[in-house]
Amino acid sequence: MKISLYCRNLERYIEADGGSTLAEIAAALQSELGFRPLCARVNNKTEGMDYAVYQNKLIEFQDRTTGSGPRVYVRSLCMMLYRALASVLPGAKLRIEHSISHGYYCFLEGRGRLKESEISSLRREMRRLSRMALPFVRNEVLTRDAREVFLAEGLDDKVELMDTTKNLYTVYYTLDGICDTYYGVLAPSTDYIDVFDIIPYGDGFLLLGFDPANPSQPSQPIEQRKMFRAFMDYLAFNRIVGVRDVGQLNKQVLEHRAADIINVSEALHEKSIARISEDIAQRYAAGGARIVLIAGPSSSGKTTTTKRLGIQLMTNLLRPVLISLDDYFIDRDKTPRDESGDYDYESLYALDLDKFNADLNAILAGEEVELPSYNFELGRRQYKGNRIRLTEGSILLIEGIHGLNPELTAGIPERAKYRVYVSALTTLSIDDHNWVPTTDNRLLRRIIRDHKYRGTSAEETIRRWPSVRRGEEKWIFPYQENADAMFNSSLLFELGVMKDYAENILRTVPNDVPEYAEAYRLRKFLSYFRPIGMHMVPSTSLLREFLGGSSFKY
Repeated sequence: MKISLYCRNLERYIEADGGSTLAEIAAALQSELGFRPLCARVNNKTEGMDYAVYQNKLIEFQDRTTGSGPRVYVRSLCMMLYRALASVLPGAKLRIEHSISHGYYCFLEGRGRLKESEISSLRREMRRLSRMALPFVRNEVLTRDAREVFLAEGLDDKVELMDTTKNLYTVYYTLDGICDTYYGVLAPSTDYIDVFDIIPYGDGFLLLGFDPANPSQPSQPIEQRKMFRAFMDYLAFNRIVGVRDVGQLNKQVLEHRAADIINVSEALHEKSIARISEDIAQRYAAGGARIVLIAGPSSSGKTTTTKRLGIQLMTNLLRPVLISLDDYFIDRDKTPRDESGDYDYESLYALDLDKFNADLNAILAGEEVELPSYNFELGRRQYKGNRIRLTEGSILLIEGIHGLNPELTAGIPERAKYRVYVSALTTLSIDDHNWVPTTDNRLLRRIIRDHKYRGTSAEETIRRWPSVRRGEEKWIFPYQENADAMFNSSLLFELGVMKDYAENILRTVPNDVPEYAEAYRLRKFLSYFRPIGMHMVPSTSLLREFLGGSSFKY
């Protein structure tokens, strides 16, 4: 039986035999496609190339650089690493942690840093696997049977996740005799994964995929010592509280110990902010730190962090005065535009830098200054009589995404500035080989906040997210190592609390739009978490900035 498929790549209908796989369909279209697909979206849902099509569908083939392709590539690369390790260092227990320095930090439990010869052997084995074009074989079995497979492989973290999610069926992959789970589809075979590298890093190593700007070359690591230190501090905290992956978090919830996790996580936040406050107070006493700049990417929790830092500064006998960078936006008709033609509010040059620096210098000189207020409805700056003058013990707190960019405060003496970088550096893993992307955590926060407070649909937030991420890569991340202090705004329990809210909002994304693929992926990701009641979250929690019920005024 013939079926009719609309191929978005070719912008036309094609015919295929019912039951054909995506790989077979792509092979027939190879000369027109011009690339070898890594995966495809079928009715705006990501599927592997072994997916069989029996009915009329909308399909869009994707390579390693488009749509879901980069995620598929990295998952497949991780399974190749796991297989190579079984040959080079049999019995070693691999942990693949979160992205750092343009790669993925990995280490072996119970071992120190790998020797250069071991790194070289691992690299050679992965290249051999790539040349062999071995298939990633998808298996879907009863969870009870998958559980036995992973018990036999000693992957207890995956078993605990299965035990706490209670799914009837489980999908796993096999590669050259080893089994693993990855929470999304993999490439057809190892020869698709041909650009990568491994380099020593910390007490482990970095797994590097391809460079998005040059897909034929591996990513090049960048210096992120401060970020890495903050990341390792939180990993140590996770080990102390006994929650380093979703299975362990779910177990705490099922055993009615979620309140303990919430309390200790909130205490860690308060301790971290108090430590930053004390450092600022010491510098202030020594004649510096008259301006505190708080920066971070979208939905990192900058606003609540600034308010809580202000409270802690008051306990150090300082008087905080808050200024928002948003009030220094230039008029909308002068705002630069991005490559899509939209107003680029992420650009540094969407701000009136000259006026901002002039006002700051006047304030530091002891003058009274009238601060502007930006009217987002009218798209222009206004003055409403908001005048400030610093008095003895006053300190300026300035929140905005560009706080760490030297150009923002080029006219202010360095001694007067203290920079804080706020990042939702999620250190919770799904299991030993699957991490929770920091960007997913922030995107879910933003979807909930935009829906609740800005009347923006999940579809629109997802559509805008790539543009937001490009702005962050250009205007925020290059300057994060300029920070005097880093604050990790992630909370171990937050995905469990956001689960029900986010799932309900994500279900409103219709399946006839491209954004459905991301909404479906996020819903599947959230399905691994047991829900945690918001009533246990204190009103001062940073999470309340997004969910509501905060004791702070925004």
